[in-house]
Amino acid sequence: MHKTNIFIILLLSIGLLSAFFIYSKVDTKQVEHSYIQSYKKDYKIYNPPLPTTVDFAGEKAPLNIYYVSEKLEREILVNTYWHSNTLLLFKRANRWFPIIEPILKKNNIPDDFKYLALIESGLTQAVSPAGAKGFWQLLKSTGTEYGLEVNKEVDERYHVEKSTQAACDYLNDSYKKFGSWTLVAASYNMGKGGLQKQLDLQKVHNYYDLAINDETSRYVYRLLALKTIFSQASKYGFQLREADLYPPLEIDSAHTDSTFINWADYAIANHISYRMLKELNPWLLSSTLHNSKKKNYTIKLPGESLYKYQEIKSKMSTRIGIYGEKQ
Repeated sequence: MHKTNIFIILLLSIGLLSAFFIYSKVDTKQVEHSYIQSYKKDYKIYNPPLPTTVDFAGEKAPLNIYYVSEKLEREILVNTYWHSNTLLLFKRANRWFPIIEPILKKNNIPDDFKYLALIESGLTQAVSPAGAKGFWQLLKSTGTEYGLEVNKEVDERYHVEKSTQAACDYLNDSYKKFGSWTLVAASYNMGKGGLQKQLDLQKVHNYYDLAINDETSRYVYRLLALKTIFSQASKYGFQLREADLYPPLEIDSAHTDSTFINWADYAIANHISYRMLKELNPWLLSSTLHNSKKKNYTIKLPGESLYKYQEIKSKMSTRIGIYGEKQ
C-alpha cells in the first residue's frame, strides 16, 4: 500500500511538471508573438529629410552633383540616428555657443564656424592622438603661433575664449590665402599647405571638386549636416525642452600676477574647492604656477548660481518645444 501511494504521487508529480513545461512553452510563444507584433507596430525607422538647398558661410553646396548629395545624406543619417551624441551636442551648445558666437562676430568670421568647434571636439576639452587639444583641437605649434601660452603649467588651448580667438586668427589667415570659407574649413582639417598642394595638383579651386582623404572629404559635409539639424531640430525628431539643455555658467573672475601660486591654497582662500577651480580653469595644468615675469592672469571663479544648479534647472521651461533652432 505504501509503495502504491508513492507511485501515484510520483505519477501526479510527473504530470504536473509536464503540464507546467507545456504551459511555459505556450506562454513563451505567446509573449514572443506579442513582442514581435508590438515591434512591427511601434518601431519604425524613417529616412530623414534632405534639404533642397544648404550653404556653409553663404557658399552653397552643389546638391545637384550626386556624390555631394549622397555624402551630405550620410552625415545627416549618422547625426540623426546617433541620438545620444547629438543630444549631448545640443546640450553643450546651449552653454558654449553664446560665448563662441560673439568672438566669431568680432573677428568677422561667419557664424557657421561655431559648428567647426562642435565637430572638432563635441565642445569638450578633447585630446587627439596627434596631440591637438581643446574645443578647437589646436596643435601646440599652431597654438603658440597664434599667441597661446603652452607649457607644463599652463595650456591656453583649454581656455575657451583665448583658443577661440586663436582659431579666428587662423581662419582669417586662411581666408586671405584661399578666398573661400568652405576651403578655409577644409584647411582647418588638413592644413593650409596640404590643401594648397591638392588644389595645385588637381587644378581645381573648389572643395566639392577635390578628391582628398576620407576625413577631409567628410569634413564640410559634417558641418553642413549639423547646421541643418540644429537649424531644424524638430524636423529631425529632436524634441528638446529648455530644461533639457545645459544652462550657461555664471562666472565671477579675479586677477593675479603673483610670482608663485599654489592653486589648492588659492582655492581655499577664495572659498571654493580645488576641483571647482580646475573645472572652471582647465588651462591650469599644474597644481602650482611659477610666474617670474609677473604676467597677469584672469582666473574664473564660480558665481553664486553654480551652487544652485537644481534650483536653476527647476526654473527652466519644461514646455514641449524646440530650443536653439531657427524659428
